Amino acid sequence: MMSRSYTNLLDLASGNFPVMGRERERRRLLPRVMTVPGSIAELDDDQAHSVASDNPSSLASDRMIIVANQLPLKAKRRQDNKAWVFSWDEDSLLSQLKDGLPEDMEVLYIGSLKVDVDPIEQDDVAQLLLDRYKCVPTFLPPNILEKFYDGFCKKQLWSLFHYMLPFSADNGRRFDRSMWEAYVSANKFFSQKVIEVLNPEDDFVWIHDYHLMVLPTFLRRRFNRLRMGFFLHSPWPSSEIYRTLPVREEILKALLNCDLIGFHTFDYARHFLSCCSRMLGLEYQSKRGYIGLEYYGRTVGVKIMPVGVHMGQIESVMKLADKEGKVEELRQKYEGKTVFLGVDDMDIFKGIDLKLLAMEQMLKQHPKWLGRAVLVQIANPARGKGIGLEEVQVEIRESCKRINEEYGKPGYEPIIFIDRPVSISEKIAYYSIAECVVVTAVRDGMNLTPYEYIVCREGALVTESGTDLSEPKKSMLVVSEFIGCSPSLSGAIRVNPWNVEATAEAMNEALSMEEAEKQLRHEKHYRYVSTHDVAYWSRSFMQDMERTCAEHFRRRCWGIGLGFGFRVVALDPNFRKLSIDAIVSEYSRAKSRAILLDYDGTVMPQNSLNKTPSAGVISILNRLCGDPRNTVFIVSGRGKDSLSKWLSPCRKLGIAAEHGYLLRWPQNKEWETSNQSSEFGWKQMAEPVMSLYTEATDGSSIETKESALVWKYRDADPGFGFAQAKEMLDHLESVLANEPVAVKSGQFIVEVRPQASVGLGALKCVSLLFQGVTKGLVAEKIFTSMAENGKRADFVLCIGDDRSDEDMFEVIGNAVSRNILSSYTSIFACTVGQKPSKAKYYLDDTTEVIAMLESLAEFADSPASSEEDSDGSP
Repeated sequence: MMSRSYTNLLDLASGNFPVMGRERERRRLLPRVMTVPGSIAELDDDQAHSVASDNPSSLASDRMIIVANQLPLKAKRRQDNKAWVFSWDEDSLLSQLKDGLPEDMEVLYIGSLKVDVDPIEQDDVAQLLLDRYKCVPTFLPPNILEKFYDGFCKKQLWSLFHYMLPFSADNGRRFDRSMWEAYVSANKFFSQKVIEVLNPEDDFVWIHDYHLMVLPTFLRRRFNRLRMGFFLHSPWPSSEIYRTLPVREEILKALLNCDLIGFHTFDYARHFLSCCSRMLGLEYQSKRGYIGLEYYGRTVGVKIMPVGVHMGQIESVMKLADKEGKVEELRQKYEGKTVFLGVDDMDIFKGIDLKLLAMEQMLKQHPKWLGRAVLVQIANPARGKGIGLEEVQVEIRESCKRINEEYGKPGYEPIIFIDRPVSISEKIAYYSIAECVVVTAVRDGMNLTPYEYIVCREGALVTESGTDLSEPKKSMLVVSEFIGCSPSLSGAIRVNPWNVEATAEAMNEALSMEEAEKQLRHEKHYRYVSTHDVAYWSRSFMQDMERTCAEHFRRRCWGIGLGFGFRVVALDPNFRKLSIDAIVSEYSRAKSRAILLDYDGTVMPQNSLNKTPSAGVISILNRLCGDPRNTVFIVSGRGKDSLSKWLSPCRKLGIAAEHGYLLRWPQNKEWETSNQSSEFGWKQMAEPVMSLYTEATDGSSIETKESALVWKYRDADPGFGFAQAKEMLDHLESVLANEPVAVKSGQFIVEVRPQASVGLGALKCVSLLFQGVTKGLVAEKIFTSMAENGKRADFVLCIGDDRSDEDMFEVIGNAVSRNILSSYTSIFACTVGQKPSKAKYYLDDTTEVIAMLESLAEFADSPASSEEDSDGSP
């Protein structure tokens, strides 16, 4: 297991990474973060160094900063070799997405160039690109670049995200920590370029793809209110695959420093959410159609939106292809032939070899296509030094040769393999004449080839002689079910590319289908592609980022932690750590005190297998109960038998079991039941349903209480247990719709318990609109009883750690306005852990809770306390 100290971003693993920039700037700008237990409020002492105070920039507002591995530029040397010539890469997605952003929004690009620029020229090139193209180049040192891109990105992430595991060391894909260090270092270079131009209060930052997945942490450490999104253009693998990555948690935590994370498909997003659940214990929620992950008080949005094509660019290239006569040339070349078309990058995941085998199988099974059907396969140049690339190229060439020799004849070759760079206009011309496009990738992030083909087949082409070549619109597609665009193409014939025979049959079906059905499928596809273009994609992402960030800005945010453990905690502005000195001071002055404590996660660690309290805890509780001015209660969801057994030495302790359904007052041996309905016929309806899910879910169990039934799945598979819990919740709500019960979900539980009978007095308090027996009702009952006995509480301490305790915190917060407590009452509602809560205070863990209670108990033992008692104080 990796040491936590490894992840300090300022001194990574080897400890040899240089700190960029001048030392003075580093000391001034690096955020001040909490590294030891203490009050969050302490971070606000020095606003000049606080992460909550970012120095304003002189740059204009309303900008989008797009960060990607490569800039959307083409570069080449002039013939005299004296200067660089740059131009926009119109095919780049990054340059196309501007169309979806507001017209008045300035767009700035940050990324590397596709060419090597001599260090002597780098400053001049950078200034030229900034002035002319609003591009900021990142020049990575050669030793980092190679290990970053060809190393960690291509040999580790790219292969893993495409479901290739390093089973053998021979292929060079085993995890190499030096490559990870280079990846982190490269991301830091990119962060420095962003920081140079960033106005953190006004700019949006949109990071693209797996090359820069830890960049969000570098930026969030400096600017906790930065509006930042990330979009992954590759697949996200299932958790079983992703969990093999040694730095899995570092990458997940870095991505969660974004406000919005985007994926092409629901499958990719689902896999990501599953990883967050299994490795970080995070649960997602869907609200009004939006998916969000609760992460330290922030709701990190998860966006599902496949990217589209640029309609205008394709249409303009189509006109160019027609003007150049490329379409007419290809029509004549393939006259009398039915053309299948494949357009793929040359890498091992595109399944080109499988496509060739499927073509061979189709010719074998359906000889009618011999001499008529042709597969034109365009292989785009490889983007990098991919794993196994040479072996795949050899296999493809051998397959082409074998198939052409076996099924070809003079004037006819069934496979036309184009292994050279093909211009965009020539590719468009091929789209225009192809009867069917075949995509057999075994794993691909999105793949826009089918979209481009659909748009080209919609366009009516006219030859230079004026002959109208437009035909009924058809665009048949045979696509792999493992590519990102597959879910959005419902009219395509989807195939498992590994099943060569089924793919061959799909290719035959695509050609043999009725013409009318072909046209209907095309119309359906074109409606989708034309309305969900790249502008729609970027506009939708931008709107969701604005919405998500607006939600975050309503809270006060603090940066906490070191390295990849850094995160932003979003809290209420008044939320702060409970000061022991302050509470002891108020405790000492109080004459009538109410102390309400949760059990699991508060006085006992949540994950402790042995729930029996230690002798030290028993001693503290007894000393607190021994003070006649104290009314001390344990308020728990557990049953009375367990609590009675564990707390039997504390005879003066009050106990509220099953969230208050059962109550035992201090120094009273009898239990009383809340005035809820005593009819439990609903248990006979609920228990069979729960039993079905228990049998089907290994690691789950049912706990039967007097007032409730609880289904627990803490020991079950996290993903399956969560899914079963959601389904059970719906099932029980349906079965028990007419019963006087409430069905609630909690932390690894689903609970059925009686509804509360809310009276007119209770309706005055919004908090009591919660259904069911709640800890909030217990708190109100205790305060009311103390007032009726002439001991109205002037000091209240309430501590809990989970959702059920929030009911107590809310009742306490409204108790003064409802005249249950006096306006002079000192109230300390405290949650365990730094998380969003209705409580105003927090303590870090059960250890701090016990230490604080020990301080109160020590005061009760002190001479000063005894003197007050002897003076006749109540």
